[in-house]
Amino acid sequence: MNGGDANKPVRRPRRSSAEVASRLIQAAQEEFRCHGYAGATTAAIARAADTTEAQLFRSFASKAALFQEAVFRPLSQHLERFNADHPVPQDDASRADTARLYIAELQRFVTEHEALLRAMMLAGGPAGDSGNPIESLAAYFEQGAAVQSARIEGTPRVDPRLMVRAAFAAVLANRLFRDWLYPAGLADDASIDAAIADFVLDGINANRG
Repeated sequence: MNGGDANKPVRRPRRSSAEVASRLIQAAQEEFRCHGYAGATTAAIARAADTTEAQLFRSFASKAALFQEAVFRPLSQHLERFNADHPVPQDDASRADTARLYIAELQRFVTEHEALLRAMMLAGGPAGDSGNPIESLAAYFEQGAAVQSARIEGTPRVDPRLMVRAAFAAVLANRLFRDWLYPAGLADDASIDAAIADFVLDGINANRG
């Protein structure tokens, strides 16, 4: 190697548009987890993805569009898969099992995506044109309300559409504010999750009229 070669800039390997977008999404997820929407910058995301900010904006129209793709879409896809895998059951025993499964899956989902959910809470506005940051969340609520409605004979005390949202809020708040709510030594995570599941299911059962 001669001296001239040593001074040549190192060129990045050529990547496909799909690979660049994938790297940007992975980098964005980490930045949004760590810094929230406001704190994450497109420059930092581009550096972490080993690309340029100009390339980032060729792949995504805006920071909000990247946030939508990196944070909202994975959560939407998760909910879509759950809805597809758990159709509304027809018999009462299966409906009871499905209700408990909904709560257990929701707890796992919230725990697994806690950092991204926090990022969404801090994001404020970038929810996309639909106005709903997790597009499939509406379908998830509809599915949960359908399960509850199928178990209710007569007029429910509380609209199942409201009940399923209250259940989601209880599980979400229990996870996100766990350190505030439970002093050290009161209970382990499994006991807390079991208590919340029983609390939510008791509310659902009491709503059967």
